[in-house]
This record gives sequence, C-alpha cells and structure tokens, in this order.
Amino acid sequence: MSKLNPIAQSLNEQLEKAAPEVLGMLSEYGRRLYFPKGIISQTAEAKQKATRFNATIGIATEQGVPMTLPSIQSQLGDVSAQDAVTYAPPPGRPGLRDAWRQKLLAENPSLVGKSFGQPIVTNAITHGLALAGELFLDPGDVLLLPDKLWGNYRLTFEVHHGAEIQTFPFYKAEGGMDTDAFASRLSELAEGRDKVVALLNFPNNPTGYMPTEAEGDALAAALEAQAEKGTKLVVLCDDAYFGLFYHLGGRSMTESLFGKLTGRHPNLLAVKLDGATKELFVWGLRCGFITFGPGRADSAAEVCEALDAKTRGAIRGGISNVPQLSQTLVERTLANPNLQAERDEKCETLRVRAERVYEVANRDEYADSWSVYPFNSGYFMLVAVKGVDAEKLRVHLLDEHQVGLIATSATDIRVAFSCLDVEDVEPLFAALHQAIQELEGQG
Repeated sequence: MSKLNPIAQSLNEQLEKAAPEVLGMLSEYGRRLYFPKGIISQTAEAKQKATRFNATIGIATEQGVPMTLPSIQSQLGDVSAQDAVTYAPPPGRPGLRDAWRQKLLAENPSLVGKSFGQPIVTNAITHGLALAGELFLDPGDVLLLPDKLWGNYRLTFEVHHGAEIQTFPFYKAEGGMDTDAFASRLSELAEGRDKVVALLNFPNNPTGYMPTEAEGDALAAALEAQAEKGTKLVVLCDDAYFGLFYHLGGRSMTESLFGKLTGRHPNLLAVKLDGATKELFVWGLRCGFITFGPGRADSAAEVCEALDAKTRGAIRGGISNVPQLSQTLVERTLANPNLQAERDEKCETLRVRAERVYEVANRDEYADSWSVYPFNSGYFMLVAVKGVDAEKLRVHLLDEHQVGLIATSATDIRVAFSCLDVEDVEPLFAALHQAIQELEGQG
C-alpha cells in the first residue's frame, strides 16, 4: 500500500478514536482517501475573503459573472449562469443537501432524533454504489444480495471492485420475503470473516417487492444479532424506487430500512443510496445521494465528518462534481409547494397500472404459463415462466409479437409496468401467454 497522506492519516485517526469498528470496515483505498487542501479548498476560502480580485478557479468570467454563450444562456430560462454552468462543490450544493436531509426526515419518521450524516450528492445512485464500493470493498470481500438482483451490481462490485457476490433466496415458497434465509446466509458468510457487506434494494429491482413491516424488523434484527457476535457489517440500502408503494396483497413498509439500522449497533454502518432519479421522475438528470448512518450515536458526528471527507475525495478524484444545473433544478423542485401533490398524482398513475397488472397476471387462465412473484411497489414485476427458456421466450416475443421484456434468468421474465398504459396490460400478458404456448408447441 502506498504511503498515507497526512490528511488521510488524520481522518483514520479520527475514526479510530470515534468508532474503531468503522475504520475496520474501510477498504485499503478507503483508508487512503482524503479531501485535498488544494484548489477547491483555496477557492472556497477566496470566496469568503477575496473581495477585491478572485483569480482562483478555472472558469471564465465577464464583469464578475460566468461567461456563457448566448446559444446556451437562451435555453436556461430563469436559471442564472451561476446556477447552471459553474462547478458545484464536490459534495453537492449546500442548499440541496439540506433540502434532501429534510426530505429524509419527513418521509422516514424513525430517523427523527437519530444522528446521521448530511446527504452527499452523487451522479445518481449507480455512482453512489460505486463510491460505497470504493470506500468499503477490497478484492475478495463478500457482498450479500438476494438472488433476485439488478444485473448492474455485478459490473459495479464484481468487475470494478473485485468483490464476491453471494446470494440468499429472496422469496419463501409460501410467498413473502425469506428473512430467515437472509439471516442464515449472513451467519454462514460471517464465519471466519471480520467484515461482511450486505446490499438490500427496496423496492426491489427486478421483483417490485417492498418488505412488510414485520419483514423489515426481522432483517434489522438479523443484522443486529450478527453485529452483536462481532462481525463488522456495512449495509447498503439501495432505495432507488423509494416512495412508490402500492400495498398489493397487503400493506408494505413505507420507510427505508436505513431508519431501522441507523444507531442500532456499533458494528453496523448503514449507507443509504437514493436520489431524484425515480423519486422525482428525472432519470437523465443523474442526481442522487449517499448518506451514512453510523451505529454509535455519541460519535456519529465525528464518523460522518471523516466519511464525508473521504467521499468528497473519491468524488473529486473520480468525476470532480455532479453537474450544477441538475442540482439546481432538483433543489428548486424540492422547494416547490406543489411537489407533493405532483408526486402523489404520478404515484397514483403507477399504482393503478400495478393493480391492473396484479389482477391480469394472476388470472387462472395463465397458471399453466407462469407463476407471479409477489410484488407491491416500484416499477417492475417478475414472473417465473413454465416449460420454456426465458431467453428464448424473450427473443420469440420480440421477433413474432413485437413485445419487449427482460429475461433476468433462465426462468424469470421482468415486466416494467412503469412504461405500460393501463390499456396495454391485458394484451401484453395475452401475448406473453400465446408466445409460451407457441414455444411449447415447437418443443
């Protein structure tokens, strides 16, 4: 390992004093990370004191405002050049970070009164996941996920970070999440290991499942029990589809698991990954957040300060900062008094679609073609097809029926009802059923 920078060493010493178990969770790269006292910090100081001339930052100005091309400025409406084309701070716009924190507290009452970090702006959730990998994963480290998982996790954690993904069965045979399987697999993986990283994605992609309150409590209890045994646990809460809860087949949780885990045990560090991407329906703005929930309440501020600095260093060394214009638009949207009503309207549109999918996909006439995995939230639902290979079915649907679906395994087909109008639901599943029958006939 290369020699530690004195700033990195100081951050590590801060963690060692405040929460030595968190220092033990860091990867080798995480231990080396720091935020340099260079151009960025010198420029920040100049903004406060250089009232005469400020020649610090690498942008071009005219009469004290950012230089812009008229062809760009004319498209910005009432957004100033300062809020559109300049560099944002590596951890994000302060106002946006404050606003997202307030949103977390409003939507997750279990966080109220708990000590957790200020959200750090990421280039959407995929970037946040990569940052978490940089901070906490070394090659060969184990990452526990459900067997129903988003395929991009493999690129991020196995290919990029060299970690080893292990899985547990997501569903029980009788329906619902198999929290016992999670606890058992967690215990198995912890044998002979000092640290395990777990990733729980709710509502889940590809299944569209959000745990019940009892299932969420069981997951948190299993993690606490393993932490109590001495295993250092980093729990990544991928909340990409947070807020899109439809309560199909029964009521689900409506809070993030992050709230149940923050401050729960010194050996347990919760990391929340979320963003405007799906919650505000602005996928291409690439504006997400990473937030740390330490296990020790009494030293959480010091832990979050150190992790914030290391994350800023990772952002600075990777992408420098998230686009200013995206952050400005999200910050202004969060301040709009009509926002909640607008979100409720879109969520209701998706709920109506999900209800229609729930009714149609579970019809008895389709029982010989597939079984439906439980779903109640988000954008997706998943079926286990019978008698045919899912990939062959996917291609057949494209070639013969002009229907596009995703094969996530040899047996499973994912349907994104988020991009289906209500009237499209019945003909889509009719086409899926017909395609299965056609393939079975060829066999």
